[in-house]
Formats: sequence, structure tokens, C-alpha cells
Amino acid sequence: MAAPKVAVVGAGVIGLSTALCIAETCPSCSVMVLSDQFSPNTTSDVAAGMLIPHTYPGTPIHVQKQWFKETFTYLFAISNSAEASEAGIHLVSGWQVFKNTPKEELPFWSDVVLGFRPMSEAELQKFPQHRFGQAFTTLKCDCPPYLLWLEKRLKATGVQMYTRKVADLWELHSEYNIVVNCTGIGAHQLVGDEKLFPVRGQVLKVHAPWVKNFIRDGDGLTYIYPGIHRVTLGGTREKESWSLSPDPGATKGIFDRCCSLEPSLRGAQDIKVKVGLRPSRQCVRLQREVLSQGGVKLPVVHNYGHGAGGFSVHRGTAKEAARLVGECIAALQGSSSRAKL
Repeated sequence: MAAPKVAVVGAGVIGLSTALCIAETCPSCSVMVLSDQFSPNTTSDVAAGMLIPHTYPGTPIHVQKQWFKETFTYLFAISNSAEASEAGIHLVSGWQVFKNTPKEELPFWSDVVLGFRPMSEAELQKFPQHRFGQAFTTLKCDCPPYLLWLEKRLKATGVQMYTRKVADLWELHSEYNIVVNCTGIGAHQLVGDEKLFPVRGQVLKVHAPWVKNFIRDGDGLTYIYPGIHRVTLGGTREKESWSLSPDPGATKGIFDRCCSLEPSLRGAQDIKVKVGLRPSRQCVRLQREVLSQGGVKLPVVHNYGHGAGGFSVHRGTAKEAARLVGECIAALQGSSSRAKL
């Protein structure tokens, strides 16, 4: 058969990295990215981009660990290259602190990040409200530059990008051999996934260049993540809220909570408020499906539903999605050679 044409729908971090993995692993493919929104207007642009995994109750831990490890290894190599600054990737050290000692003192990802250890008594004195903590070094992605870097890599690999609103995956069947669905919260409407729901996240992006260490409350609700140019302060987790309008009450709450962890933030300048809808479900939907109408078949690979943890596992899930696309191509080639017999 001729070079298979693959459409990746969605241009957030999952869509772009999936398209890149497909182009890298299936060089004979012709890959297009279709999306109604590109950076800086995606949900990924709002994300803090810290590599601290979120846990998916419906996915085996060893699988989640593999996704995280692959993502960490990939970004660590970029952070060690001349492209680190352009890609917006850097190492950041800091603390995760708890009011009470957690049941799991060693999270499943503790040996993937660098230098993971319990905090000393002296360190804990910085956080008088907290009784236990973990210190480690991880990676931080400044999301808008990283998305632009991925787009640049895609163009260099020959992948084309088109602004297009896809209302139904089936509308692509006459133009493409395989469709990859990376539409995040858009999959709720696009494929009618009732298991997918928004978790509204509001964050503040502030100018506070003296803040060099990340601080994360163990409940995951309050966090301070220093980027290259701005510090991300968070956050909120509002299930089933579809509102993209900033909530002034939430802004004040986030700022006050973060200042209680890091009082010097009272001097932060130029506060910008951002809102995004995390595409959440019990587990990431990462699977093959064949749509068929009137005897015509369209292979689809789904890769969405990463919730709060997309950046931490994006490269790992993209590699898996690319492997599934490879299976679809093998199946198509098998059926085309059988048709010739």
C-alpha cells in the first residue's frame, strides 16, 4: 500500500508529542496534526508542567511508572542539551510537605526523580504547619515554549499542521488511513466519552525571580513552581466545572495559601490568572478501536484523559500510542496484501 496517511487530532502536549513519536517510529507515514486550537490557546499552555506524577486509579502502577520514566528520561536529555532554554526545560529542586505523615512515604516514582529523600528537621523548620516532607529534584517544563519547540520539531520531520475543527472522527475516513484522537476534554463531545469529566484548574503566573525552589503541599492543592521567567502558583481542583472565567475569590485563596508556604511571595509582581480544564477519567484512554460504516473501516487510536498528570507522562503515552498506530499500519498492510491475492 502507499504511505499510510495518519491524522492526529489535537495540538496540546499529548497531540504534538504523539505526532512526533509516530513520525519518528513510522518514517514511511504521512502525519498531519489537525486542531481548532494551537499554542498559546490550548489547555497545555495553562499547565504548570512539573514532573510530579498524578496517580490514575484505573491504571496499573508499573505502567504509570514506565510512562513517567520514559518522559523523565526524554526531558532530562533535552535539559542537558543546547536546546534546553528554547524548549523551556530545566531542573528544579524543592520540597513536598505534609501536615501528617502519608501512608506511602516512598511514592512509586521516588527512584525516577533525582535525589529523593526525607526532609531533615532543619529543613522542616521552614514549614511550621507541616510535620513531614520529601526533598527531591525534578524537571519543569515551561509549557508555551515547549509546545512551540515540539511544533518546530514536527515541521523539521515533515509533519504538517492545519487549523481545523473536527466534529466527528468519521469525517476524516476519506482522507486518512488512521486517526489518532488526542483531543483531551474535547473527547467528551467528539466521541461521547461519559467517563471523561473536566477538573477546572485556576493558577496564577507571577513575577518573583527570587523564588528558586518548588514547594508542594502533599494534598496537591497548593503549590509554588518556579519557571524560567515566571512562578506558577496554584491551584484549584473543581470537578465537573466547565467555566473558563477567572474566579477572583479563588485568586485570593490561591495567593494567600501560597504566601503561607512562602511568605516572600507577598512581594510578587505582575499577577496573571489562567484557567484550564483538565481532561480527567479513572485512567488514560490509550487503545485501538475500529469505526465502521457500511463496510468501510477506519482504525482509530485514542490517547486522552490524562487529567492533572499529562506533562508527567506525555512522552510515555505518546510512545505507546505510536506503537498502536504501528499495529494499525501492520493490519492495513496485511489486509491490502490479502486483497491482492
